[in-house]
Amino acid sequence: MKQKVFLTLLIACMAVVANAQDMANFKLYNPSEDAEAGLKKAIAEAKAAKKHVFVQIGGNWCVWCARFNDYATTDKQIDSLVKADYVVYHMNYSKENKNEKLLAKYGFPQRFGFPVFLVLDANGNRLHTQDSGLLEEGKGYSKNKVMTFFTNWSPKSLDAEQYKKW
Repeated sequence: MKQKVFLTLLIACMAVVANAQDMANFKLYNPSEDAEAGLKKAIAEAKAAKKHVFVQIGGNWCVWCARFNDYATTDKQIDSLVKADYVVYHMNYSKENKNEKLLAKYGFPQRFGFPVFLVLDANGNRLHTQDSGLLEEGKGYSKNKVMTFFTNWSPKSLDAEQYKKW
């Protein structure tokens, strides 16, 4: 009995250590970056490409931020959808830099936890704030929910011309 308990604890500890090592290599966010300038650049790029801006707010400390990034960039269908319709920007939120001014400007999205997503139009106007928890499924993300989110907030979906035919 003691061996089973010990083995279970050992496996649990190994999982925690493995996750910590993975998080040690996760460096998607730059705490020292001027997010206002970075976002301005992403908005200009989106405008030129007739896309929206997808802002993923979180930090290198956030396991769900790492999971979402990994999921969205390794699933070919989701990655293609994002690349076709969005310019992606990763806004840091950490003890070093909370980007409070920008978060206030966009309606305090951190109220939903992290990661939290913003969809901005090509002029930098906030179209949507997405609680990423609503896209989760188990210890990951629901492909259907994530695809629906990106599709529903794409420039084409918000183009009024396509609805005039109804």
